[in-house]
Amino acid sequence: MRVLEQLAKIFAILAGVLLTGITLMTCLSLIGRNTTGATIVGDFELTGVAAGAAIAMFMPYCQIRRGNIIVDFFTSGLSKAANDRLDRLGALLLALAFALLAWRTTLGGMNAYDTQSTTMMMGFPEWVVYVAMVPPFILATLIGLHQSVFGFGNTEAHV
Repeated sequence: MRVLEQLAKIFAILAGVLLTGITLMTCLSLIGRNTTGATIVGDFELTGVAAGAAIAMFMPYCQIRRGNIIVDFFTSGLSKAANDRLDRLGALLLALAFALLAWRTTLGGMNAYDTQSTTMMMGFPEWVVYVAMVPPFILATLIGLHQSVFGFGNTEAHV
């Protein structure tokens, strides 16, 4: 699990760096637009593709930290063992959802590559975003599977 946790942290750091870069680019574009009239063409396109990739990159860390919303209104009266089984089932269902996302994102990326699909203003190749999203989805799948089989250990829900 340590390897999975380290990979999740690396993806989260990359996502943070990506969002920081996009934030700085947006600030420069706004300053240029409001002072000299010059702007970065396609800044909104880059913001969109970067945000999509960053969200995917944060998912493994969210899963490993149990940062997803847990609604325990109906299960708060159950035993710890019953709640543990339900949490493991939830982790399995999330792993299946991430596996589905990884599969469909892979197919979408292959299609974007085959058709040479690009963004409208900048002509940024869309397949690059798909490539950035698939590994974190696979990692989140593996983390969810590990949690469903071996439990959560010392990790506590952070909600």
